[in-house]
Amino acid sequence: MKTYAWTDTDAIVQRLDEGGIVAFPTDTVYGVGVPYGNLDDLERLKQAKRRPEEKPIPMMISDLRQIEQVAYVSPKTRRLIDAFMPGALTIVVRRKDSVDPAYTNGKDTIALRMPDLEPLLAVIRQIGRPLMVTSANMSGEPTALTYEDALSQLGHIDAIVQGTCRDLQASTIVDCTNDAFVILREGAIPEEKIREVL
Repeated sequence: MKTYAWTDTDAIVQRLDEGGIVAFPTDTVYGVGVPYGNLDDLERLKQAKRRPEEKPIPMMISDLRQIEQVAYVSPKTRRLIDAFMPGALTIVVRRKDSVDPAYTNGKDTIALRMPDLEPLLAVIRQIGRPLMVTSANMSGEPTALTYEDALSQLGHIDAIVQGTCRDLQASTIVDCTNDAFVILREGAIPEEKIREVL
């Protein structure tokens, strides 16, 4: 396994572009991912985590333009985006037909997050496409909060970026597919703050 620092942006991008599975710190917890665009890479990521097939892997994006390329965004959802992105918010929205349903395990929805971590956003921008990212742990095991946590659980993947996570708590997930938004998981953003914006 190769170890990088965030200063190794070009090398990280190259490893991802080559289909490598890379773990990295985020603003919440350690994540692990591959670029969007190759289903074989996504399948390798699922196998590396032993992730159940019924659980789709979220997409990490760098800006609103990438959101609009893959999903439908209502005015109400846009309020959440404007208030909390980039940040510890994951939204579940309707995917566009241009996104192969194989990326969402056949579901017509997709989960999106924009991290509040400039080095990670820079990597996504440089790759020029979203990343398929999930937490850097084996499915069913404790969430990786540190470099050591991620390394101990995913030492068999291609590379890891050494660094620290800020919130040490997973993102808040909001289902935005119906008018009555539902908080699926309360994380780093408290429910009351979500309700204030809505």
